[in-house]
Amino acid sequence: MTVLTRWDPFREFNTLQDRMNRLFHDSYGEGREEALSTGNFAPPVDVYEDEHNVTLKIEVPGIDEKDIDVRVENNTLTVHGERKFEKEEKEENYRRVERQYGSFTRSFTLPNTVDTENVSAIYEKGVLKIKLAKKAEAKPKQIKVNVGSERTLEGKGAKSAA
Repeated sequence: MTVLTRWDPFREFNTLQDRMNRLFHDSYGEGREEALSTGNFAPPVDVYEDEHNVTLKIEVPGIDEKDIDVRVENNTLTVHGERKFEKEEKEENYRRVERQYGSFTRSFTLPNTVDTENVSAIYEKGVLKIKLAKKAEAKPKQIKVNVGSERTLEGKGAKSAA
C-alpha cells in the first residue's frame, strides 16, 4: 500500500526553527538571568616574534592578577583566568550586559627555539604581556664577510697547509 504525503516546501525550515527555539529556551530560558553574560570566553591575543623573544599580549581587562594563572608544561604555554560577574542594580527596568564573564583558558604550543626556563609575565592596564626568551642557539648569528679575491683566500689556504 502506498501513502501519499502532501509536499510542504517550508516544513524543513519550520522543523529547524522549532529545534533552535528549544535549544535557546533550554539553555537560556526561565530562571537563568545571568546565563547570557557568563560562561567561557576567549580573550584576544597578539603573538609576535623578534630575534630575542616570542611575545604574547592578551587582553584581559577587569581581571585581577590573582585570578590569572600562567604555566609552561611540556612545551605548552597555558593561560587561565576568570572575570567574575558583578551584580548591577537595575535602573528604570533597563539593563544591558555586553562584556563577557566567566573563565577562560588559552593554550599555545611553543616552538623548540623557546627557552621555557626564561619566561616573564607583566600585567598592566588590562593587558597581560608574556615574554618568552629564545634559546641562545636559536638566535641569529652574524657572520662577517671579508672582501677579497679568491686567489687571496686560496693563497692563505696553501700557506697554512704547507
